[in-house]
Amino acid sequence: MSAALTQALIELEQHVSKEGWDQEPRLFALVDTAELIAAEPRLAAALAPETLALDGQVGPLRAYTSIEQEGFPGGKPLDEALGALAWPATVHGAALVLERIMLPPTAEAHLPAEDSGVDMDAWVAAHPERQEVRIAVGVLRDGGRDCALRLRAKDADDNVLSGPDLVPGLARALAQTLRD
Repeated sequence: MSAALTQALIELEQHVSKEGWDQEPRLFALVDTAELIAAEPRLAAALAPETLALDGQVGPLRAYTSIEQEGFPGGKPLDEALGALAWPATVHGAALVLERIMLPPTAEAHLPAEDSGVDMDAWVAAHPERQEVRIAVGVLRDGGRDCALRLRAKDADDNVLSGPDLVPGLARALAQTLRD
């Protein structure tokens, strides 16, 4: 797990949270801030004002700059939209911020069988222990991955959880978009 990735994801989640709940998924490219500033020096003050030293060099904070990919998922189901993605080599990682309903692990014992004909989305939405969450998951080309998660019921910046294994399936799907 990369501290820089964790920082980027928490910042992204907080950025998205300013627009409230009930948003569509949002996709971001993660680029190396130092490389971006070297390529576009006029962006330095806007991208990382708190990291610039007196000599204009980028310091250790904010290693990644996130660049939102407008129009994602373009009306497609999330898995299909992710499956169609490819990133140029200048993109060091990718992050996805989306909202979902999650159940606690104790609910697994009561899940209806797949062939039961039960509408799983409706079953989960009606479950008394459901939690609405905003998830910011990120992956890096070097294999790093992390996640930041906010519960709607505890909607405060200081209640954002993070950890690399909170949504492993989603992290794997996002990592596939970085394959050459």
